[in-house]
Amino acid sequence: MKEKFRNFMTGRYGVDAFSRFLLATALIFWALNIFIESRILHSWAWLLVLYTYYRMFSRNITKRYQENVKYMQIKNKLLAKFHMNNSQTKQPKTHHVYKCPVCKQKIRIPKGKGRICITCPKCKNEFTKIS
Repeated sequence: MKEKFRNFMTGRYGVDAFSRFLLATALIFWALNIFIESRILHSWAWLLVLYTYYRMFSRNITKRYQENVKYMQIKNKLLAKFHMNNSQTKQPKTHHVYKCPVCKQKIRIPKGKGRICITCPKCKNEFTKIS
């Protein structure tokens, strides 16, 4: 049986990160549908599952790969913003973060140094702040 399935999947795209995301979203829609009982959620969940299976059994591997790459780019941008915000919440104990008034570059300055003159590393603008 494994041999037949292997032969069937030869030349087909299979499962990737975008497919797993679509299936997880469909499961969330079905879970919400238990409480809300909406035909729209139920329909969207089925459409996501059908699209996922279409992607898995597709023979157009380059198109499915491009879709996955696009999904991963969007996911990585969102995760990068989350990690950046998470690291900035840990810094207020020891550092201030100021923006350059000219180029808006963020500059991290240690606390407790008094009034200091800050030189922007990007545009070389000088401005004074209290650390």
